[in-house]
Amino acid sequence: MRLQATTLLVRSTQALFSLACVLVAAYAFVFLLMPVREGDPFAARFAVAGWDVPAHFFGAGLALLLVPVQLSQGIRRRWPMIHRVCGRVSAVAILVGGVSGLSMAQEAHGGWVSRAGFSALALLWLGITANGIRLAIRRDLPRHRTWMAYSIALTTGAITFRVMLGVGTGVMEWPFTPVYATVSWVSWMFNLAACSGWLALSRRRRPATCPAPVPVPHADAGRRWASRPPAA
Repeated sequence: MRLQATTLLVRSTQALFSLACVLVAAYAFVFLLMPVREGDPFAARFAVAGWDVPAHFFGAGLALLLVPVQLSQGIRRRWPMIHRVCGRVSAVAILVGGVSGLSMAQEAHGGWVSRAGFSALALLWLGITANGIRLAIRRDLPRHRTWMAYSIALTTGAITFRVMLGVGTGVMEWPFTPVYATVSWVSWMFNLAACSGWLALSRRRRPATCPAPVPVPHADAGRRWASRPPAA
């Protein structure tokens, strides 16, 4: 009974997480098609911005939309080609979203605190993803999965950012600018900390369920050793 409850909780959490990824990604795509709203300083700023705003919304939105696919163990086991193709598309999307996000960060609302927070996020997003790809090319799959888990944590910072911003300004009714500047750091740092804890918990559980293989000496090792001439 306890195992069934745990399984139900895990699947429900995964479903809610996937739904959040899809909804925030859909918002990013819809935002690109929305007309400029009068009286909205963000919309006015985006309207006069250059290539970085649409590139960021499209790239980051696409990367976020692919997160549930990349996390699906069923797809990775049954259709590994889909996992690899979506991984390549996601990497390009992160490249576009990260470079454009770094450009957007220089004009972020909230002063130097927000600019530094979003710049750090963009640089970490690009660097961690690039290292994950490097490890995949080297066929170091365990470390590749670890680094891509951190990449996904940064990708889903878009969800955490909006939740924290909504709670801070809507529920708590705190001033917008200080909340915005604080969340520009806390949102992705929280995700990295949560990902680190989840990975540590997974490693702690793994030996009990999947013990590491014990190295077996080569069958001819004894014969080769025995055939050596005795030392003088």
